[in-house]
Amino acid sequence: MGKIVIPLPMREVAPGAVHVPGWLTLDEQRHLVQACREWATGPVPIRHTVLPRGGVMSVQTVCLGWHWQPYRYTRLAHDVNGRQVAEFPAWLGELGRRALADAYGQEHPAEAYEPDTALINFYDGQAKMGMHQDKDEKSDAPVVSLSIGDACLFRFGNTETRGRPYTDVRLASGDLFVFGGPSRFAYHGVPKVYPGTGDPATGLASGRLNLTMRVTGLR
Repeated sequence: MGKIVIPLPMREVAPGAVHVPGWLTLDEQRHLVQACREWATGPVPIRHTVLPRGGVMSVQTVCLGWHWQPYRYTRLAHDVNGRQVAEFPAWLGELGRRALADAYGQEHPAEAYEPDTALINFYDGQAKMGMHQDKDEKSDAPVVSLSIGDACLFRFGNTETRGRPYTDVRLASGDLFVFGGPSRFAYHGVPKVYPGTGDPATGLASGRLNLTMRVTGLR
């Protein structure tokens, strides 16, 4: 007899920050994994981002719509190969609007949500993400975050400091996390990934994919 999995309830971690466990179906996860593999090959391929002081991020990143590097977005990836990143697909925007509607209900007009960029981060078993704010966008529209593969410890903090108070959340494959409103500029990070916790049926044998959709407010 197969293992019975009871999904965890949706919860508001902080005002405007909502965790929806198991939001993506297995088919949707497989579709996203395949799409991410295609995007990772270019036109601007996946890479470890070099930080302004010379450090290198342990996660690997590929972008859609706009190319992100610390503190700015550009149309051309001057720090990689000078090419324009892949377009942000319309179907991904539809997924973002559905995510917002399910997370916020009637509190936010989901039909007005028009994400124009996505950052896709791949974490191996040792990769981490330090506490940071997503504030390179000109818009304060919510960020929609999707997780596939190995589970991680996601630390969601406050808007003033990288330290406490914060809440630790375990994000598993298929989970949705949305943060906007009072929590849009909260510090957050990933101190740990739990290798071997993902389901190979997603098409991802190991590691964690995190896809975040944002509205840049740029033209």
